[in-house]
Amino acid sequence: MLGYAQAADPLKVGFVYISPIGDAGWTYQHDLGRLQMEKALGDKVETKYIENVPEGADAERVIRELASSGYNLIYATSFGYMNYVERVAKQFPNVTLMHATGYKMGKNFGNYNARFYEGRYLNGVVAGKMSKSNVLGYVAAFPIPEVVMGINAFARGARSVNPDAEVRVIWVNSWYDPGKEREAALTLISQGADMITHHTDSTAVVQAAEEKGVNAFSYHSDMSKYGAKAQLSGTTHQWGKFYTDTTQSVLDGTWKPASTWGGIKDEMIEIVPLNPSVPADVKAQVEKLEAEMRAGTFHPFAGPIVDQDGRTRVPAGEVISDDDLGRMKYFVEGVASKLRQN
Repeated sequence: MLGYAQAADPLKVGFVYISPIGDAGWTYQHDLGRLQMEKALGDKVETKYIENVPEGADAERVIRELASSGYNLIYATSFGYMNYVERVAKQFPNVTLMHATGYKMGKNFGNYNARFYEGRYLNGVVAGKMSKSNVLGYVAAFPIPEVVMGINAFARGARSVNPDAEVRVIWVNSWYDPGKEREAALTLISQGADMITHHTDSTAVVQAAEEKGVNAFSYHSDMSKYGAKAQLSGTTHQWGKFYTDTTQSVLDGTWKPASTWGGIKDEMIEIVPLNPSVPADVKAQVEKLEAEMRAGTFHPFAGPIVDQDGRTRVPAGEVISDDDLGRMKYFVEGVASKLRQN
């Protein structure tokens, strides 16, 4: 196969985004990655993005239109796009498609995700150490394994340093709804949460924490501009290197379908620098754990893992498999809420 690097025309690369780009959040991080890739590859690529595409028939239409308009590589960046990516991939066998956070693959169709649970665990350690009420609030999008995994990692991090810590969850049933996110955050704060985080796309949770004088952990992006006092840290996704390397492989004609799941050691996950208010001993503990994750000597889901009903899911001495992580449908000890939509 002739690589695109030898072709006269640039490789056309399309990005499909679930929410507005804005200046922080999930989509913002993907767009930073797109811009980093564009800068690295220069005139070898031409990119286009379509933002605010809902997970439904519109997504299939948008992905198909990109494929039929000469876009030879398409990145679809939300879980609910998966089945639509699969359909378009079968209809356009000469187009390469990549889907974020899903699990399906095909001849011209791969997937990718970041091990955000590593950052969640580290944030949980800070929350558990610094909470005075022992109530940690979590604003969550949908009860799917991706989100459940993050809640459980946050809870395990907190409980590793504070056995009395509990995580309370409110589902907003949306990836991006600032109004609902804010309402959920305020409800959790009213229930005594003095540490709060979110698996949603806007800055509303961090802003609510700043207003109410409690602490927060951002997600996807550093949101300290919205909560200079509130934000103690956060978990960020770094997509630039992945987008650059993957696009280069398509240019070279060496791309093959694969499932990529990178973490701290792969430079796909970083935690936001700790707020100066975080005590030195807590900072040292987080840095030690982060180094161990980078070295591969510590896993946030090393056994024993016990669920909230007292059932051992992973015995001591074992580490949960990636397959089981990807199918996680239970809450661990320390999560007070039940796993259901509110």
